[in-house]
Amino acid sequence: MTTPTKVSIDLGTRSGGGTAVLDLEELLATRLLVQGNSGSGKSHLLRRLLEQSAPWVQQAVIDPEGDFVTLAERFGHVVVDAQRGEGDLQRIAARVRQHRVSVVLNLEGLDSEQQMRAAAAFLGGLFDADRDMWYPVLVVVDEAQLFAPTAAGEVSDEARKVSLGAMTNLMCRGRKRGLAGVIATQRLAKLAKNVAAEASNFLMGRTFLDIDMARAADLLGMERRQAEMFRDLESGNFVALGPALARRPLPVRIGAVETQARSTSPKLLPLPEPAAAEDAHDLIFTPGADEARRPLVPRRPPAIAPTADVLAQLARSVPSSPPPVAEPPPGLPAALTPEQRQAAIDAALREILTESDAGFRSIAVLYQDFQVRCRIRRVGGEALSLSSFRRRLAVAHAGIDLAEAEAEDSPWAEVLAMAAALPEDMQGVFLSLARAAFDRRPCPSDADVARAYGSRSPGRARRLLAYMEEHQVIVCRQDSRGRRIVAIPGLAWETEPGDPNAATSAAAPAPAEETPVE
Repeated sequence: MTTPTKVSIDLGTRSGGGTAVLDLEELLATRLLVQGNSGSGKSHLLRRLLEQSAPWVQQAVIDPEGDFVTLAERFGHVVVDAQRGEGDLQRIAARVRQHRVSVVLNLEGLDSEQQMRAAAAFLGGLFDADRDMWYPVLVVVDEAQLFAPTAAGEVSDEARKVSLGAMTNLMCRGRKRGLAGVIATQRLAKLAKNVAAEASNFLMGRTFLDIDMARAADLLGMERRQAEMFRDLESGNFVALGPALARRPLPVRIGAVETQARSTSPKLLPLPEPAAAEDAHDLIFTPGADEARRPLVPRRPPAIAPTADVLAQLARSVPSSPPPVAEPPPGLPAALTPEQRQAAIDAALREILTESDAGFRSIAVLYQDFQVRCRIRRVGGEALSLSSFRRRLAVAHAGIDLAEAEAEDSPWAEVLAMAAALPEDMQGVFLSLARAAFDRRPCPSDADVARAYGSRSPGRARRLLAYMEEHQVIVCRQDSRGRRIVAIPGLAWETEPGDPNAATSAAAPAPAEETPVE
């Protein structure tokens, strides 16, 4: 059977009659944003889209409430329970792409931060698949504002960054890897703008807040005075626009679905016949016969400490006496000596630094990669805490010998103290500048500073230098030819003049394989 070159999905009916169709192949290239308040029919729309496209394209659904697990019985989706480790979720996602199986990632039962981390790990596994596995996948994310929020809220900033990074990769860079993002949200104002802006197709449902109506009208190219129409939309009615839907805003009504969500909207039911006052009192205050066997459920789940706090607590805890060293079972290799363990940790760090894109990956991803490399080398226990890893990585990127820097009377001790006063993501940039000043190398260009920060924006590099100068950790000046010189206050360290607009400079750090990490 020959696959047709164009597949049209039946979404329902158009205003004035006719079928509302969606060009599936165009959707795979241009992505979709769905917006609607609770009760507007947003989940119904996603279910209609998934059911109609199931025979044509592989699907992966990020399901925070467990509403889409019913697709498994009718369409053969595999339900992935997210209550497992992040590494397991990444490996499962890689196998999902390899074998082209449609799945539903069920996040029900996890708190907000756990949902964000699990979704980020799964999306990362889909995104990082080998090039040979870049088959088309429709990636549907319900309640996308939970995974790409504009502010961290009650979750840790680290969890928000990891989740937002995964969602940004899906919407901004996923197309070349075959990933077509379909994101749905109740509130456009709560969804990160850089994630929403990547969609070219829109289905806007009922909403009541002025800020959401105005933003929906802007995305559809409508005038602000027309935004009031979103208040009048009935449940299941949306306004469609985009290359896969319609060239002009088009009202559509979503058709029926074959499967149902496990959760349903509340319906009014008649109350039971009123009982006498004494009987009602007994019903409320007299325990039932089976209540003693029911487990008590706490009203609030216990608070989960951020990962960084747990790692710091583990690092501070010292056992009262070292445990006895157990002999390894026959046939297994002996435990590493302290020298071998340190050498294995250094080798793992050097491998990470040799990767060309290491500077552009988040510290959480790099730390996870480092832990995997340590386990491969059979480094038992915690190799480095997150804070220690971040510090070692910044020092190694700058080409500084950590043992020499921490020695008594070392001038680098003052530099490390100055770096500690800066935000963590700027410390590596400052140490690179200090190293260039210590070696009397030309001042790094804006491109070098941006690369050290993990960016490609020269403008951001200039803002970083201005921030450091305001906080008096560097002093910038120009020579007679307009070349930049950076000096470290309190030390007789100063770079040679360097062109800030150069693509690269002689002050670039040494290759990572030659950079000492200890």
